[in-house]
Amino acid sequence: MKKMYFIAIYPPQEIINEVKIYKEDLALNFNNSKALKNDAHITLFPPFERELEFESDIYEAFQKIDTAISPFEIKLNGFGSFPNPKNPVLYVNPEENQHLKDLHLRVKEIFSFKNYSFNPHITVGYRNLTWENYLKAWEVYHKKEFKTKFIVEKITLLRHDLKWVPIAEKDLSRK
Repeated sequence: MKKMYFIAIYPPQEIINEVKIYKEDLALNFNNSKALKNDAHITLFPPFERELEFESDIYEAFQKIDTAISPFEIKLNGFGSFPNPKNPVLYVNPEENQHLKDLHLRVKEIFSFKNYSFNPHITVGYRNLTWENYLKAWEVYHKKEFKTKFIVEKITLLRHDLKWVPIAEKDLSRK
């Protein structure tokens, strides 16, 4: 049996709750409910599929990620979007962050089998967001204020079991 996995950074619960308010707004006012299924996060390695019997290999690889770096701050500032007519995305925008890029490269050193571009963001609306509703939502959200920050202290490996479930964590720690 195949399962999906991915690696992410989760903000503290109070930020997850704040972002959920925007996700609920998109569900209510722009007919976009898909983002409500997942807690707010920044993806470090996108979802990939593997046989469940190889999960120990994934876990081992996850443990090999070099997280010997000091915890660092991420500032979230306003909203952004990927204006793709077939699959538009609305998100909370993290400010440019060299530590985040460095952490991503450390993940990619171990998980290098998938080529993808790294555009850090916290998704608010996607999947069943139509182009028309995206345009209406972006008209509102591109002007909205949202500022907060949090300290990244760990990364999380997740598996999809009807919903995304954390199966391992790895702390950042300057040794």
